Amino acid sequence: MAKSRFEYVKMFEQLDRCLPNSWIVVRIDGKGFHRFSEQHKFKKPNDEQALSLMNDCAKSVLTNFSDIVIGYGQSDEYSFVFKRNTETYNRRASKLLSTVVSLFTSNYVFKWTKFFPTTELLYAPSFDSRAVLYPTTQNLRDYLSWRQADCHINNLYNTCFWKLVLESSLNHQQAEARLKGTDSAEKNELLFSEFNINYNNEPEFFRKGTVVEERSVLLDGGDGEKVVKQARNVIAAEHVDIIRANFWKSHPSLLGEQQE
Repeated sequence: MAKSRFEYVKMFEQLDRCLPNSWIVVRIDGKGFHRFSEQHKFKKPNDEQALSLMNDCAKSVLTNFSDIVIGYGQSDEYSFVFKRNTETYNRRASKLLSTVVSLFTSNYVFKWTKFFPTTELLYAPSFDSRAVLYPTTQNLRDYLSWRQADCHINNLYNTCFWKLVLESSLNHQQAEARLKGTDSAEKNELLFSEFNINYNNEPEFFRKGTVVEERSVLLDGGDGEKVVKQARNVIAAEHVDIIRANFWKSHPSLLGEQQE
């Protein structure tokens, strides 16, 4: 295409290439999701269908970006980890952010009826996004551990809060006052003594959030009367502890040769 005299305006575009040799994490967060969840009558403290919708959207993101090695999600947020050496969009933060968040959001709308077939989507949801760089693998693992610890803290609080509201007939202000200043042990005791709930037996889906990653699985393939095993890559979702080392030892290929 021939150049025009207007092409000089390209000089105003800022280059925002992410620092090389560092992990790129793109995190998306629901914007105004407290109101969104109320308007669409999400179950409290956790709506399994809403969380499953988030996970399905995350799988779509991984399907479209081969350089994302792992995603972690909880509540209305998801973190996507790009390979340390990725050259996707020349490592431009603005391109990575805008593409990931728009792909996630469009899938959220597109897949809504799959998970909420009888609930009308009243208005378009929106998500914000940010990119953070982590220079070492330990920094990256600490980031993911932080998000999972946040999941546990929030879920324990919300489980107590909504039990007090829904089963003890406290209003929101009274439930907040009841929980103010309590630590994890006291919240666990409240659930056990007043509601006969052992928090450790609550679904891991809610307590630990969700990890999504690509893995190779063996599937049965037909060859006439002969059944053979064929390897196929799939995007898997699991609810596991990623703070302790066991997960990373059992998934050494996730962080590749970059591990330290």
